Amino acid sequence: MSDIRELYQQVIIDHGRRPRNFGKLTEATYQKVGVNPLCGDKLVLYIKVENDKITDIKFEGEGCAISMASCSLMTEKLIGTPIDEAQAIFNEFHELITHGKCQHEAKLGKLNILKGVSEFPARVKCATLAWQTINAALTGQQGEVSTE
Repeated sequence: MSDIRELYQQVIIDHGRRPRNFGKLTEATYQKVGVNPLCGDKLVLYIKVENDKITDIKFEGEGCAISMASCSLMTEKLIGTPIDEAQAIFNEFHELITHGKCQHEAKLGKLNILKGVSEFPARVKCATLAWQTINAALTGQQGEVSTE
């Protein structure tokens, strides 16, 4: 196995076991539940927005290492990001995960470690659950988000 692939796996395992920004955010502007029935992943996202900028994100829940790592990495990437920029990042990430490439991979930074998920279609839903959930929250979609 290449050193870079091993490093990527270590980062996913680390974020999966010790997710960043895990917990409840009591002053959240948005709260949204997301589920992946196929894998059993479930999360609640808490998002705080001020002046059209994401100022904080926390999450609670449980799921596989890919789901938890993706959510953890997402929170790190999007805190401090204007909502319109977060939407652009969502689109790039979704393209990367579903097709294995995107137009602006450099813009995604550490999120690129999840690129290999595109080779495993059953895991794509795990990696995109948090992203679909935050997108639904920020665009005002009603109800629980499901990957099915």
